[in-house]
Amino acid sequence: MAERVRVREIDDDEGNRLLRIVRRGTGSVVTWRRAQMMMLSAQDMNTTQIAKVAFTSEDRVRDVIHNFNADGFDSLYPKYKGGRKPTFTLPQRVEIKKIAKFKPVEHGLPFSRWSLAKLADFLVAEGVVEDISHEGLRELLRAESVSFQAIKTWKASRDPDYATKKARVEHLYAIADGEVIGDPDEPAVIFCMDEFGPLNLQPRPGRQWTGVGGKAKDPERETRPGRSRHPARHPAARPRDC
Repeated sequence: MAERVRVREIDDDEGNRLLRIVRRGTGSVVTWRRAQMMMLSAQDMNTTQIAKVAFTSEDRVRDVIHNFNADGFDSLYPKYKGGRKPTFTLPQRVEIKKIAKFKPVEHGLPFSRWSLAKLADFLVAEGVVEDISHEGLRELLRAESVSFQAIKTWKASRDPDYATKKARVEHLYAIADGEVIGDPDEPAVIFCMDEFGPLNLQPRPGRQWTGVGGKAKDPERETRPGRSRHPARHPAARPRDC
């Protein structure tokens, strides 16, 4: 039977340092996530339990533990090389935008809306990006025309296949907008039907160009029956004899 992988013995100073990294929540998301894994392992959690909490794979947890046991706290900090800021490919940007517009509960997460910290953490855990700072994520979302704003709430669908149908429709939209390249069996032409839903059948005010009618067209035209040329005034408005 293979030996259980766990973090080495951690003294009080190291434990307090890990705790400060986790509680601070600033800086690299990768560092924060690795420190969290070390604390969970020190609390006698196995790799399977840690992977569920960290939303990552068991192999990733084992690698982080082995690196920490060998290199200590240096292994918590990603080794970045100098140069320009990291850029993200079009598929990465599309996936980040897609995840940001979904509700966290649709990914099985126990909160109702994204913060930059939670979204960045989830993107790293899901393998969408290797690392991304909170400000970098903010700039990327702004460039993709995604902002944090007040929106209306909607009733949830009771259709059990709603998520599958919604994903299919959004995939077709992405093909139509040129954000993704469809498979050979995907439709070449996509029709988007009216999305309004049922409207009640009653006249709606509007404007349009039409022919001129009435007195403006024919000054000699007779007044329609039932209308007087000189309507009666209100009695109080009539002049009285002095």
